Amino acid sequence: MSTARFTVSPLSLPSQSNLQKQNQNQNPPWIPTPQLLCKYPILRHLSSCKTLKDLTQIHAQTITTGIFSDNFVASRILSFAALSPHGSIPYARFLFYRIRKPDIFIANTLIRAYAFSPNPIDAVVFYSEMTESSVVFPDVHTFPLLLKACSEIPSLRLGEAIHSHVCKLGWSSEVSVSNFLVQMYASCGLIESAELVFDRTPECDGASWNIMIGGYLKCGVFESARRMFEAMPDRDVVSWSVMINGYVQESRFKEGLGLFQDMMEEKIEPNESVLVNTLSACAHLGAMEQGKWIERYMERKNVRLTVRLGTALIDMYSKCGSVERALEVFHKMKEKNVLAWSAMINGLAINGQGKDALNLFSQMEMQGAKPNEVTFIGILNACSHSKLVDEGCGFFHSMTSIYGLKPNAHHYCCMVDLYGRAGMLDQAQTVIKSMPFKPNSAIWGALLNACRIHGDTELGEQVGKRLLELEPNHGGRYVLLSNIYAACGRWDRVSELRRMMRERQVSKTPGCSFIDLGDTIHEFVAGDSSHPQLEMIYAKLGEMSQELKAAGYKPDTAQETALCHHSEKLAIAFGLIKTDPGTTIRITKNLRVCADCHSATKLISKIYNREIIVRDRCRFHHFRDGSCSCMDFW
Repeated sequence: MSTARFTVSPLSLPSQSNLQKQNQNQNPPWIPTPQLLCKYPILRHLSSCKTLKDLTQIHAQTITTGIFSDNFVASRILSFAALSPHGSIPYARFLFYRIRKPDIFIANTLIRAYAFSPNPIDAVVFYSEMTESSVVFPDVHTFPLLLKACSEIPSLRLGEAIHSHVCKLGWSSEVSVSNFLVQMYASCGLIESAELVFDRTPECDGASWNIMIGGYLKCGVFESARRMFEAMPDRDVVSWSVMINGYVQESRFKEGLGLFQDMMEEKIEPNESVLVNTLSACAHLGAMEQGKWIERYMERKNVRLTVRLGTALIDMYSKCGSVERALEVFHKMKEKNVLAWSAMINGLAINGQGKDALNLFSQMEMQGAKPNEVTFIGILNACSHSKLVDEGCGFFHSMTSIYGLKPNAHHYCCMVDLYGRAGMLDQAQTVIKSMPFKPNSAIWGALLNACRIHGDTELGEQVGKRLLELEPNHGGRYVLLSNIYAACGRWDRVSELRRMMRERQVSKTPGCSFIDLGDTIHEFVAGDSSHPQLEMIYAKLGEMSQELKAAGYKPDTAQETALCHHSEKLAIAFGLIKTDPGTTIRITKNLRVCADCHSATKLISKIYNREIIVRDRCRFHHFRDGSCSCMDFW
């Protein structure tokens, strides 16, 4: 595989920035206009209303004074119930049917609430009831909300029914309706239908182009999205945001970073969404230098460190192995929500600082921040990777007993992993038997990995067969079970697994490693033979092999592939060539680090006096002076 380079140069900074400018906050729809307030002073209480109980008291006063019969008053009460975080959609529905003559504005408010709720199908149900009873007649603003609901479900059948109704009422040429029809069809995977609606729209606006591009990206038609983006008559920050976010959310991180660079070169100033998604791309690729550049850009442009941006920076630095910088951002944040706390706790956990993660969780509790399910995944991972079995059990039980949270499959998987890594395989099996649902492949995979670590071939064989039944096309399961057989010399079983893979046409996921060299990300795959500096890299590998042998290193012959060609070894060799002595080498790997590479990298860090940070599929390994931060417990 050829190397990929993505450079973001400070020279491409826009000359001015509007990022620090704050948008003027619009009043919520339940806040009365000055004219309405003069007429009905009682409505002033809506500005300070914080609970549903407060709202019911205001509602009662409007009834006793008789002003609830005015639709302008009723609409404000219903808007609060429907759209405020302190409201209640069922109460809004109750209000709707007690309004003497509700109008379409009031009905659309309730449809909007349903469309953006956890149960968007209720928007369509309410619309159906509304039309059947002829309470009110829909207008052009009704259908974008209904189509939004159909996109969220998603339901092609309901979307097509709404489309049919749109055509009957003669609103199919309305651009706002067409835009949401495009979004609905794309959300349901019918990109051809989305194209047809787009092509038939009489006057497309900027939103039309952006929605169509977003539809292509959502359906994985990246080439069409890129062509349409390039053909846009006027590309603004929203257009760039759609493209960058679409690539990142579909795990095409390198392309996302490349687009961000192009955006900077065209002097288009990024919005918060672009910055967050680009930081996410940096996190997944281990591109810390480019992530640092974004942070410097934010500081230079006086971009306010919002909770969302701060959390993205914490996640980026944590996933690049720099816990210290992640903590700096965390402590600098003036406002923190549960996502920020959870990101920092998980960052400490995956970097092997389990006790620090537990201490931070205690601080979170003391500051009154309520943990959620994601927080506990981080806490349980911290316990699992640090062999804190008793602590992990305590936290698992506190989820229900203290916080009223119901453990899901991720939490049970963490518990199986916790017991399994500690060699307590019986307890791990007990956890699986006690689960209120059937174990998934991730849970069985955690137990299989524990069998590999502790050499339990008999149990490993049983679990491995279950996994192959669940995931017959998952190459990694065959490899893990094969390594268990190879470790105990059962080569006949290894050959049988290879035969099964050939018959089922299952291939192994190739090992792939990224190394961040300042403004460039280089990619290597196992056995890479296409790198332009291949001769130099393999010469360095030869030198490394001689040094390792002199230090007493013996390769693990139980592994299947040529060990010296593993992707992380290629990346390390390239890093040693291209960086100054003493520089930290940072590598991101798509698979779990194998035992041989782990042993070799420990010695390499001592031989070459380098800190080598490797992020594998599960955690970080900080190699320094011949040892690893995981203490060989991974």
